[in-house]
Amino acid sequence: MNTGSTMQATIARVTEFRGVGLHSGAAVRMELVPAPAGHGIVFERSDLPTGRNRIPALWDHVVPSKLCTLIENDHGARVSTIEHIMAALSGTGIRNLLIRINGPEVPILDGSSAEFVAGILNVGIREQDAQQHAIRVKRPVEVREGEAVARLEPADHLEIDFHIDFVDPAIGRQEKALDMANGAFVRELMDSRTFCRQSDVEAMRANGLALGGSYMNAVVVDGDKVLSPGGLRHQDEAVRHKMLDAMGDLALAGAPLLARYTGNRAGHAMTNKLLHALFSQPDAWEWEICASDLECRLPGAGVAAYGPVNAPALTAVA
Repeated sequence: MNTGSTMQATIARVTEFRGVGLHSGAAVRMELVPAPAGHGIVFERSDLPTGRNRIPALWDHVVPSKLCTLIENDHGARVSTIEHIMAALSGTGIRNLLIRINGPEVPILDGSSAEFVAGILNVGIREQDAQQHAIRVKRPVEVREGEAVARLEPADHLEIDFHIDFVDPAIGRQEKALDMANGAFVRELMDSRTFCRQSDVEAMRANGLALGGSYMNAVVVDGDKVLSPGGLRHQDEAVRHKMLDAMGDLALAGAPLLARYTGNRAGHAMTNKLLHALFSQPDAWEWEICASDLECRLPGAGVAAYGPVNAPALTAVA
């Protein structure tokens, strides 16, 4: 094996998840299957005909969707709510994987990436005999929509800086910045759950969304109250979850980013527009072979040492 550079990785054996889709409410079974070097992350709809059912998890396969990230292939096969599993894969350094799923939506599980990370670490991570490449951002790229801003600028590792501002006192104004190198995702972000207002839940269900949502897989707030049993896992769980989402959406670049991402009131669509803006400007980025001295600066470096694990114990904060 070439020890002078960082190598690609997959999981050591198959692992399975069962649950319901957050928006569809439908039962779903999803398998993570080891894949060869150079394969990338690919979803396979096992309920659809072979040859038309594979969808690469890439930025240019994203189609507009309310409240989640949805990818589609040229045959119309779709998988939605992929952001939490994509964040887990990015955060554990998995670059090659087949995700076999028997329906159109990834299971929501507890509303975070914690169970996905635990499943990955419990089966183990297998290094592959192929060099890992990264995408180095060479100059700032930004997209704006009203007060929402998403920006990438040069950095030697992935950094995420996020700002949110909600009228509900239970969320309010929050901001957080993290260097995502060397397992920070697993330590800091993976257990932070999706969140919404009680009034939003009622509106979404009236429009056929959030049919699988519950107090057990989302943080639901009403004014200054947190309605979900057990309260918050982190005082700033909301902004941490937005960072988790950004991690998953940035993973659709197809390789680790060497960049600082700043999001101000940004969501899934904004982050995808930012990737479109980046890749539409050839002078704004370049491929880089990940030399061995870069390994510790990648998000998944060192996380294999954390396993085998259980999904984190859930401790409420005041």
